[in-house]
Amino acid sequence: MQEDTPAAGTGETGLGGRTGILRPIPAHLSPTYILVILTLVYVVNYLDRNIVGILSVPIKTEFHLTNLELGLLNGPAFAFIYATLGIPIAVLADRVNRRNIIAASLAMFSVMTVLCGYAVNFWQLLLARFGTGIGEAGTGPSINAIIADLYPPQKRASALAFYTAGLNIGLLFAFFGGGWIAQHYGWRHAFLAAGVPGLVLVLLLLFTVKEPPRGYVERLADSGKTPSLWSVARYLWSQRSFRWFSVGTAMSSFGGYAGLAFIPLFLSTSHHMTLPEIGLTLSVLVGIFGAVGTYLGGFFADRYGKRDVRWNMYVPIIAAFITVPFAPVFYLSSSTPLALVAFVVPALTGAAYVGPAYAMAQALVPLRMRARSAAILLFILNFIGYAPAAPIVGEVSDLLQPLLGPDALRYALLISIVTGLTGAFCYWRAARTLRQDIDRVTA
Repeated sequence: MQEDTPAAGTGETGLGGRTGILRPIPAHLSPTYILVILTLVYVVNYLDRNIVGILSVPIKTEFHLTNLELGLLNGPAFAFIYATLGIPIAVLADRVNRRNIIAASLAMFSVMTVLCGYAVNFWQLLLARFGTGIGEAGTGPSINAIIADLYPPQKRASALAFYTAGLNIGLLFAFFGGGWIAQHYGWRHAFLAAGVPGLVLVLLLLFTVKEPPRGYVERLADSGKTPSLWSVARYLWSQRSFRWFSVGTAMSSFGGYAGLAFIPLFLSTSHHMTLPEIGLTLSVLVGIFGAVGTYLGGFFADRYGKRDVRWNMYVPIIAAFITVPFAPVFYLSSSTPLALVAFVVPALTGAAYVGPAYAMAQALVPLRMRARSAAILLFILNFIGYAPAAPIVGEVSDLLQPLLGPDALRYALLISIVTGLTGAFCYWRAARTLRQDIDRVTA
């Protein structure tokens, strides 16, 4: 990513309400370096969050779980606590050092991931997943706010998409590394291996990354006054575009989170693939193709958004409609090669909405609301999309099993087509008022 260093000698209002000369960003505040480190945090975040998906087959076998119980491990056990705690931690992030919050959260969820490997029953594993959610709640809002301080609006969607592509890299390690380790050493060792990198990254974050000044790249004056959480929520509610695209992101994420929870099991039961085969296949499709698609979502939103900011909504709409013809082929085809080829497109487009949505969540609020804006977006996304996705799909597949047998999961996963198109409708509604809502902030 190209660094953006404000020119010296502007004489504009600086940070903290001071007026003076803005100095170039020093080396320890290199936007590119900080972005890479924060992206690595997200890689570990998604590795720890989603490794349970590839391990669902051995975990289900050892603990004799239903698909609904697997769905609880993949959804509510993590998402409810993650979404709920994200808001109070974001309140803190709008007041204090955000880097330290990220480091503490990273240490917490890494330790809890290690503890997942020591669970001896379903309930202990469920509690450890709750702990993982507690830790990860502190990373997203703080990271979004820091990136917004380092990249100007016209480059922010690309920067946030680059960061968000870390989720795909995390999934690559979760699927490939988790599958390989589980096959050779057992699923417990896979949790241990997933938790250790985060503990190392904590030290790198603390000793090499410095907290950037708030609003630096936009030369915004920071009075230091932080509005109340109620004021932030009321302000966001008044922004009609935020109301619509926040629900749109939840609908878009529903299919993705349901897929992360059950596609490994689906490939095992319907296509009789082995755990290493599933891990390798998904690491390439979701990890590599997904990372490319996630970044391109932000890239195109920035490129065309320079002329019309509504492209931040049009890009996920286009991605949703491109996905529709390919998803049924993936889920319903009896041919494994055909199904996997069809999955390339949903893997590319699945997270194209994230970069533009995060960028708009930052653009629609004043400076000291940014962390909480991201937290509220994540709260809506997790409560409407993440938390119910796996349990709903798991329960539907359990209900269909007497009729369809092992293939019940194929048809339950088709729910993602409906939720994806619902998300596209929400983005269209958001686009209608997006420009006016952004103008309201800048005014």
